[in-house]
Amino acid sequence: MNFRYFLGAIISIPLLPLLYFQGKNIRKRIPKLPEAKNPEGSVNTHFNETLHLLTIGESTIAGVGVEYHQNGFTGALAETLSKKLKRNVQWKVYAKSGYTVKHVCTKIIPKIKERSFDMIVIGMGGNDAFTLNSPKKWISDIDRLVNLLQNNYPATPIFFTNMPPIKEFPAFTKSIRFVIGNLVEILGQELHSFTKNKEAVFYCNEMITLDKWNEKNSLKSNNASIYFSDGMHPSELTYRIWGEEMGEFISKKYKKRSIRN
Repeated sequence: MNFRYFLGAIISIPLLPLLYFQGKNIRKRIPKLPEAKNPEGSVNTHFNETLHLLTIGESTIAGVGVEYHQNGFTGALAETLSKKLKRNVQWKVYAKSGYTVKHVCTKIIPKIKERSFDMIVIGMGGNDAFTLNSPKKWISDIDRLVNLLQNNYPATPIFFTNMPPIKEFPAFTKSIRFVIGNLVEILGQELHSFTKNKEAVFYCNEMITLDKWNEKNSLKSNNASIYFSDGMHPSELTYRIWGEEMGEFISKKYKKRSIRN
């Protein structure tokens, strides 16, 4: 058993009733935002080749916080991949707010009818942390998801995004940020270890911090709200920065893999 998880579980048990009531109050206070519209699109820059991109995940991949996917994570990712890889990009989103990895395996994967993709990008972790999924169960679910995708798309590389920076969410209390934030970091560590032993499966394990984003993008604002649409889901600014950074990470891995092949 992951020692950090075991220790965290012992510390967190007395906090569970408090976390439950705090979570209920947060849900009452924050209105439920809709998912983004138009879950497919393209970046047509008149290159000779076209890359077919599939993104899968929870609320962030579903574009909660922006009106259209073009302004969300997938849109920013596709724009970056087109620039970095010199290709047109056709993209399709299959995602649902509130879904865990188990839900994705049972409710999303069977709905994907397209038979060919050049790249699959997965954004998960937040809901598995909120439901207090254990590291062992998390990796079991991740392994099932990867196997399902590799059975359907055996030659397609799979990329997992960074874990959500729950410790940065302004809508959450300190106790929720501590318990859920630590758990999501543990799940990220487990995912990093898992992908090391998998062929053509990659995980961007760089931890997202707002201070780093402020410095990198020359943003002098100390107001964390610019990064969030409702205190916990990304704003359009966050989707753009995150999509661009993930696009850079994927492009490097994709080019290296193409050279080897």
